[in-house]
Amino acid sequence: PRPVTAATLSCRRYVAGGQCKSTAKLEGKVVIITGANTGIGKETARDLARRGKVVVACRDIAKAEAAASEIRAETGNQQVIVKKLDLADTKSIREFAERFLAEEKELHILINNAGVMLCPYSKTADGFEMHLGVNHLGHFLLTFLLLERLKQSAPARIVNVSSLAHHGGRIRFHDLHGEKSYNRGLAYCHSKLANVLFTRELARRLQGKSQRRAEFTANALHPGSVHSELVRHSFVMTWLWKVFSFFLKTPWEGAQTSIYCAVAEELDSVTGQYFSDCQPAYVSPRGRDDETAKKLWSVSCELLGIQWD
Repeated sequence: PRPVTAATLSCRRYVAGGQCKSTAKLEGKVVIITGANTGIGKETARDLARRGKVVVACRDIAKAEAAASEIRAETGNQQVIVKKLDLADTKSIREFAERFLAEEKELHILINNAGVMLCPYSKTADGFEMHLGVNHLGHFLLTFLLLERLKQSAPARIVNVSSLAHHGGRIRFHDLHGEKSYNRGLAYCHSKLANVLFTRELARRLQGKSQRRAEFTANALHPGSVHSELVRHSFVMTWLWKVFSFFLKTPWEGAQTSIYCAVAEELDSVTGQYFSDCQPAYVSPRGRDDETAKKLWSVSCELLGIQWD
């Protein structure tokens, strides 16, 4: 093996990015993390399981059970619970919410982490383009269904995992489901922009409803370029990820900003913001467009057949 030089170490430290320093405990608190059976979701669950009760919400139950039992053994916390959730199917989302609400009286933190990336063209069970359907509409519906429980449990936080890729996105209202033209890289960017706009509009609406701003927050984040399974649909990206793995964050490093947004005390009254490396980050002009955010909200409600005022 090559000797580790100072330059190599400092480069690696730069790639690793920010780290969540908060030691906040979540005793008696309940957290839901979607897609927590692998990658940054699993590392987020591992950290938060050292602090409180974690619900691992995943499509692949076998994989989720394996991850949860590993986390239970490592943290000594038996309150790491697996529940089935398929974000590509609104029926599954509704069933998950119904079961959760029947079993849990409180919910303090919702981390909308799960996502798909670079999928060949396909549609969800409800006919939505897969990136938009899973990354945006699935989490939009889940948040809507759990919102009252979050409000009852306030102070509460909603954390949406977006991406730097939102800079390349635009909301194509004339072709939301990519039926006229489809590019899987751009479809991913569009869905990540939708996450940022959803966070912005959600925070605006929640602030209007709450007397105390600190009661309820919604923030988005970019986890960094992380060596994870997210690129599995692309042979080229999988190969590039292997070749350049030194310049990518580990899943643990990638989870730091999600953890920070979930627990950091200094964010108690911060809402509608976008973070990267555990600090505020630049949002693209399209991600700051309130008119588009409002329109996306009403179109999302229409597609999902819900009324969310």
